[in-house]
Amino acid sequence: MSNKSKQPAKPTLGRLLRSLRNRNDWTLKEMSKRTGIPLSTLAKVEHDRLTLTYDKLLQLSERLKIRMSDLFAEPAEEPNQSVTARRSIGRLDRAIRVNTPNYDYYYLCAELRRKRMIPVLTRIRAKSVGEFGELVHHSGEEYIFVLEGRVEIHTEFYDPIVLEKGESIYIDSNMGHAYVAAEGCDEASVLGVCSSADEGLMESLMELHGDEDVRPEMPADTGRLSQVAKPKHRGKKSAA
Repeated sequence: MSNKSKQPAKPTLGRLLRSLRNRNDWTLKEMSKRTGIPLSTLAKVEHDRLTLTYDKLLQLSERLKIRMSDLFAEPAEEPNQSVTARRSIGRLDRAIRVNTPNYDYYYLCAELRRKRMIPVLTRIRAKSVGEFGELVHHSGEEYIFVLEGRVEIHTEFYDPIVLEKGESIYIDSNMGHAYVAAEGCDEASVLGVCSSADEGLMESLMELHGDEDVRPEMPADTGRLSQVAKPKHRGKKSAA
């Protein structure tokens, strides 16, 4: 048997949702009643034929009284096991993808629960703060490394600064901030790492997206992105 056949299934939103339902011994009908989401919609999501918008994910989280981050993590086989020697390979084809007109986020290593660091590849298209929207605030700190293009960094207490490819910035995420493609750059790519003692960091970051398209798997054009993820921001931002 080849090694490929032994690899675990990708942590799609459908698989994670089905796992959550099975852990609670709910039928689809029962989950539909608890969440207010049509049974047919839940069935399509579980079979990876449909994804959920942010408002539906938030509805699931609120109705089921669970953190948003739990919708993007596989259950631990041994909940009481000490969190040591954890490992996750950050492949783009296993990332949780969030699409907006002005940015794409690729949340890496999404199967790890209770992460205190959230790694995100971002493709930035917004070219001004006006296009981006209000400055973003969230708990913790973050580090941004420019992979491609030029990025203009806007922060609440500092003048804007332009970072070139290979340059980086480390900031207090509680300070208002926004990242946009610098003048003369149509699109930029950054690797961001957000860190916080708050176990709900992933949930907080996802809440910043607003009503955006959340995709648990990469689209067919992933190939060209696998060399260097080229991010893009928009009106609401999170890990970058």
